[in-house]
Formats: sequence, structure tokens, C-alpha cells
Amino acid sequence: MRMWSKRLLTICFVAAMAAGAVAQTPQKDYLSALEADKIRDAETTNERIKLFVQFADDRLKKFQYELEHPSQTNHQQMLNYLMNSYVGCVDEAADLVQLGVEKQENVRAGIDLLATKTKEYLEALKKIQADGKEIEIYKDNLDDALEGTRDAMNDAEKAKKSVAPPPVRKKN
Repeated sequence: MRMWSKRLLTICFVAAMAAGAVAQTPQKDYLSALEADKIRDAETTNERIKLFVQFADDRLKKFQYELEHPSQTNHQQMLNYLMNSYVGCVDEAADLVQLGVEKQENVRAGIDLLATKTKEYLEALKKIQADGKEIEIYKDNLDDALEGTRDAMNDAEKAKKSVAPPPVRKKN
């Protein structure tokens, strides 16, 4: 009996240590737990698109801030993380637009928002590229972000044409 209790205690100790190691590993996902909960709680596709656009906007602003005010530690990782997170959010929003159109949902508001914001984002990304501040650090991610933003903008423009127009009310 005593031998089993020692083994059980050892197994519990190893499991606790492994759980602690897992808890210390950084989250690789580009959404925080709170943001993921907001996405899950959103009831419509339009709300999810709006949230992803909001998160992309946040990432891009944080990226610009990090360029102007470099942190003392992890500056390079932060720039790359923020740019990857930005493009991930834009891609998710574009995917939701496509899904909404395929399911024939009313996603016109999300499409319009994505089309408008991607134009703004593209200008901001081009400005970052033109300034070239520390560009060697994040050039590949910036190129991916430019391509992803262009793709999302084109997808939104195509979706505008394929989604049913809003209902017109007749006046009596």
C-alpha cells in the first residue's frame, strides 16, 4: 500500500510540474483569451467581422506605437508578433465575409466595414514600408500583411457585388 501511495504522489508531482511548464509557455495564437471569448459570444457574422476588424486595427496601432517607442526587451519579437497578429485578424475577417456570402447571410455591414478599413490599413502599411524604419526586422511580415490586406480588400469588393442589396422600403 505504501508503495502505491509513493507512486501516486510522484505521478501527481510530475503532472503538476508539467502543468506549470505548459502554463508558462507563451500563447502562440494572435487572439487573447478575452478576445477569443468575445468572438465566440458574438451572435452574428457581422459582429464577428466587426470584432476582427477592431482587433486588426488595434494590432496595427500597437505596431506603429512600438516602432516609435521601442521597448527595451523583445522589440523585434513584438514587431513581428503584432504584424502577424494584424494579418491574422484581417484574414479571419475576410474569411467570415466569404462564409457569410456563401450562407446568404446579411453581412453587408461587415463587408462595407472591411472594404473601408482595408483601404485605410493599406495606406498605413505603405507608409510604414516607405518610411523603412527598422524594416529589415519585419520586412517579410510586412510583405505578407500588404498582400493579405490587398486580398481582403479585393474579397470585400467582390462580396459587395455578390451580396443581395438591402431591402428598399416603398413609401405609400
